[in-house]
Amino acid sequence: MSAGNDLPENSEMQDNAPTRAGFVALIGAPNAGKSTLMNRLVGTKVSIVTHKVQTTRAIIRGIATHDNTQIVFVDTPGIFKPRRKLDEAMVITAWGGAKDADLVALLIDAERGVTDDVAAILRGLSEVKQPKILILNKIDAVAREKLLELTAKANELAGFDRTFMVSALKGDGCGDLMDYLAAAMPQGPYLYPEDDVSDLPLRQLAAEITREKLYLRLHQELPYASHVETESWKETDKGVRIDQAIYVERDSQKKIIIGKRGETIKAISTAARKELTEILEKPVHLFLFVKVRENWVNDPERYREMGLEFPR
Repeated sequence: MSAGNDLPENSEMQDNAPTRAGFVALIGAPNAGKSTLMNRLVGTKVSIVTHKVQTTRAIIRGIATHDNTQIVFVDTPGIFKPRRKLDEAMVITAWGGAKDADLVALLIDAERGVTDDVAAILRGLSEVKQPKILILNKIDAVAREKLLELTAKANELAGFDRTFMVSALKGDGCGDLMDYLAAAMPQGPYLYPEDDVSDLPLRQLAAEITREKLYLRLHQELPYASHVETESWKETDKGVRIDQAIYVERDSQKKIIIGKRGETIKAISTAARKELTEILEKPVHLFLFVKVRENWVNDPERYREMGLEFPR
């Protein structure tokens, strides 16, 4: 056998195979692991991940190429019983993302099983006409018998074409899942440039990174009604200057984010700047400002900024 540039025998067949491309909507209850799974399947971080529920607010798209197929994963907000306008907008957005996709994948946290939120999603899936698959996540923490029971119960409530068992965190089962999804996408040209991993604008990505660090730093202390916007983005010879506003509804919330002697917001800024520097591969000068905007959750302009439709 000669060394060097010899190619596998099937490589020419693969190169000549028709391309495929399509959208896969990842839906599920809050904290099912959708963002973690999408990051795993795309191969890089495109959606923020925290332990706080409803971290994903708008639709985030991650783009993966597998063999001759481009798969566009649509990470949707967690679906749950809405209690306020922001909740309602997120749920509407999630179901909209599902109905616009070529295939819908329901992700269930196998440790939690079929909760009330999951049962409601399973009932709602009866109105979704696209092909549907079931993905059980965190299988490494659950006994096989429970996984089989969970599979049977979910399939009783909504018929799935296939069931996959994965660990989004460790990658177990993700190869088989990608093979199936690639084969299930319709034939056609790629929808995005081959090097793209997301369609998220850099300004919005920067805001998402800061919001992640906000959640990771403050945990339960952080008010749910907080929002980050990138107000300015200036490229300079020394890197990029990014000014961001963190919106809250009350002065007491502003004090929580700033922290004693400004230590909390400094730590948030440092963590966000470090990650943004790695992503952009250039020095980042990040300036955060905490602003009080009372009742911003009822402001249609803020919803547009987040990529959400304002509920009427």
